[in-house]
Amino acid sequence: MTGLVRWARAYFALQAIAGVSWWIAVFTSPVVREVTLGNLDPVAVAVFDIPLFVVASAVAARGVRAAAVVSAGWTCVVATAMAVYATITTETGWGVLCMGAASAGSLTALSVLLLGRVPTAWIIRGPFAFRPAAIRQAAATHVVSTFGQIVLFWGFFLAVIPYAIAFLEQRWALALPFPTLAGPAGIAVLVLASALGIWSATVMSTLGGGTPLPAAMPHRLVIAGPYRWIRNPMAAAGIVQGAAVGSILGSWLVVAYAVAGSLVWNYVVRPLEEADLKERFGEEFERYRETVRCWIPQVPKAQRSPSLL
Repeated sequence: MTGLVRWARAYFALQAIAGVSWWIAVFTSPVVREVTLGNLDPVAVAVFDIPLFVVASAVAARGVRAAAVVSAGWTCVVATAMAVYATITTETGWGVLCMGAASAGSLTALSVLLLGRVPTAWIIRGPFAFRPAAIRQAAATHVVSTFGQIVLFWGFFLAVIPYAIAFLEQRWALALPFPTLAGPAGIAVLVLASALGIWSATVMSTLGGGTPLPAAMPHRLVIAGPYRWIRNPMAAAGIVQGAAVGSILGSWLVVAYAVAGSLVWNYVVRPLEEADLKERFGEEFERYRETVRCWIPQVPKAQRSPSLL
């Protein structure tokens, strides 16, 4: 049994224990019952949830794949139903968060039990597959494409999704108070992070012969501008932007969304991207990776870039 499979079985075991603990709290604590189930009848819910969530998770911990499918499927159904219920009634918001987290964990553990791994490679398929940009395109073309990507991605990930999250946070009665200066501070941080993102994108598109988008990647390894001090300035800028937007909106869930995005990028996207860079640029990228950190800016020991923007 591989380490990942052991992890998946351990997760289902912990989920079963958490389920038992939660149901004990539901029947013994009116506060827990109210914030997680609202006005739902706990007995009616328990009739289905205990066998399909608690018992199925316990059996899945023994390595039974069918039980893992039942547990993960039921968890996703419950999370979705509770989200709809909470949006309509403004109740069970904390229950939605708990079941949403359980859904993510269950699906990950289920993937490991069924496939022996988490299928992260699907992220770089279709329009997000790694492909070099057209060689004959002028730098101006790459700049225009890059800024088009910025408008599209920033509009979606820094406006549409955060506003939707903030709306649901209010609707689900999950909002928490923020300090008075959080909004102005968030605006200042957002401006600085956005400037870093634009600077990074400009350097990439003018010197790299491509764009930051995987479908039109640069032909040259860029070690200029902010890339001299940090390997992934655009990713760092995007994460800080997300946290800043959460501060502006007074939404801790948006801040959590930014943190979750950083984890996904670091542990899912970055290994795939760096494997592609290593394949295309070989020792040049290896030296760069050894010299410049991924997240923490530093002054490089040696300058390898022909230009600085």
